Amino acid sequence: MKSDIEPGEQQLVSLVEVEDAELARKQGESRSQGQLVRRRFFNHKAAMISTVVLVFITLMAFTSIGFAGIPGWWGKSYMMSGTVINGGAPTMSLLPSWLGGSGLAIGEHPFGQDNTGKDYFALVMRGTQKSIIIAVTVGAVATVIGAIVGALAGYFRGWVDEVLMRMTDLFIVIPLLVLAAVLGQMAGSKLGGSIFALALVLGLLTWTGLARLVRGEILSLREREYVAAAQAMGSKTSRVIFKHLLPNTIGVIVVNATFAIAGAILLETSLSFLGFGVVAPESSLGLLISQYQNAFTNRPWLFWWPGMIIVAIALSVNFLGDGLRDAFDPRQTKKTRRRKKTEEGQA
Repeated sequence: MKSDIEPGEQQLVSLVEVEDAELARKQGESRSQGQLVRRRFFNHKAAMISTVVLVFITLMAFTSIGFAGIPGWWGKSYMMSGTVINGGAPTMSLLPSWLGGSGLAIGEHPFGQDNTGKDYFALVMRGTQKSIIIAVTVGAVATVIGAIVGALAGYFRGWVDEVLMRMTDLFIVIPLLVLAAVLGQMAGSKLGGSIFALALVLGLLTWTGLARLVRGEILSLREREYVAAAQAMGSKTSRVIFKHLLPNTIGVIVVNATFAIAGAILLETSLSFLGFGVVAPESSLGLLISQYQNAFTNRPWLFWWPGMIIVAIALSVNFLGDGLRDAFDPRQTKKTRRRKKTEEGQA
C-alpha cells in the first residue's frame, strides 16, 4: 500500500525520531512523548530564564499589594497620597558602597513617588496586576475562538471553510489597533470601564492567526487512518474534532497562546497610552506611561519603571513561546535545522 507521507514529510518525521531517540539514549531509558517535550523545554535556557523572570514579576505584583481582598506584604497603598520626599526620587539603591554607590537599600519608596505623593511601587504593582489579567484573558479568549474556528474550517472544508476563512480575512484586513480602539472604548463606556470588557474585545479580535494555523493542521490530520477509523465506528463529529484532532494540534495551540499573551500586553499598552484602553480609576502599565509621559525629562523613573516591566513581560513570554515551540516541534531547533541543511547539501 502506498504511503500517505510525502518524501519531504518523511524526512522531517525522521528528524524528529532521531531527536527523540537521541534524548532517550542519553537517559538510558525509554520516555513518553510528554516526557521528551518536558525535557526539551527544560533544556531551553532562554525559556527557563524567562519563566523565572515571569513568575517573579507575577508573584511580586500579586503578593506585594494584595489581591481580591487578600492583604499583601507591602505596607503602602496605591491609593494613599502623602508628602513628596526629595522630589519623589526613588530610594532604592543597588550599587554597593565599595563601588561608589549608596549601598544596598530599598528605602521607603523604592520606585519613587508620583505628583500627589503616592508610592509608585504600589502603583506599578497595581498596573502590573491589571495588565497581566488582561493579557491572560485575551490569550485564553483568542485561543479558544481561534482553535474552534480553525478546527471547524479544516474538518468540514467546503462552504463552511469558505465562510469561516472569509470572516477571518475580514478581521485581518481591518487595522487591529483602530478596530480595538473603537470597540474597546464602546465596551468600556457601557460596562463602566471594566478591564474584562476590554480583554474580551481584544480576544475577539486577535484569534485570526491561530485559526489559520489550526486549520492547516486539521486539513492534514483529517486524512489520517485513526480519523477514518473513528468516523467508520460512528463517532460524532464533535468527538472526532475535540477528542482526536484538536489534541494533536496542542503544540501549535499552546505556542500561539503564549505569543497571543505577549501581543496582548503590547496592544493594551498602546491602547491605554492613546486613551482608548484602560481608564481611571482602573490602572495598567500602559495607563501609567500615558499619565506620566510628561514627566520623562524631569522625573524619568515615572516613565521607566512601567516601561521596563512591560518589556520584561513581553520578552519573557516570547522566549517562553520559543521554548515551547522547540519542545513540541524539535524540527524548529537550530541543531535540527543545521542537520537538515547538511543532509540537503550531501544529497
